[in-house]
Amino acid sequence: MNGRALNLAILNFVGGVCVISGYLYGAMARDVSGAWGGIPADWQSFYTVSMVAAAIGYFPFTYFFLRHVDLEDGSFAGGFGYATIAWSYVLIMIPSSIWLPMTIRMLRAPSTALWIAIRLDLLLVAGGSLALLIAAATYSPVRSPIPRATAIVGLIFFCFQTVVLDAVVWPALFPR
Repeated sequence: MNGRALNLAILNFVGGVCVISGYLYGAMARDVSGAWGGIPADWQSFYTVSMVAAAIGYFPFTYFFLRHVDLEDGSFAGGFGYATIAWSYVLIMIPSSIWLPMTIRMLRAPSTALWIAIRLDLLLVAGGSLALLIAAATYSPVRSPIPRATAIVGLIFFCFQTVVLDAVVWPALFPR
């Protein structure tokens, strides 16, 4: 593993700990049922399945970037390099780690500024997710088509959750 791949692995480890910590905080908070927002009860199981699929999908695309992408010389979308991948993960990790704590705060003390921050948070995660999908789809040179294909499938599940359900559906149904 070269230096950039090692840095990306460390970023994923530290970021993963932060994301899990944010969700553990939410799980330990009292009365977080409102975190579903206005998602109807009969949609919540679908939403949960999508979250699990997105979490599972995270592994093949991260594996692809760590093991099958030349982070030293490879290019994405016609010229972007390693920084694109690293910053995309940062855009996913940091906002994902603070989304639930901000939502709990919003439930306890609603404010327009906090709602704007939550929306921005979700849009940043969506942007990072889409950037990784574009990077995986446009990476060259392709040496391993199967890991790339599984990465793209994982990213499709991940983007469905982060772009469609989290950044569009959840805020649209959240009662303010």
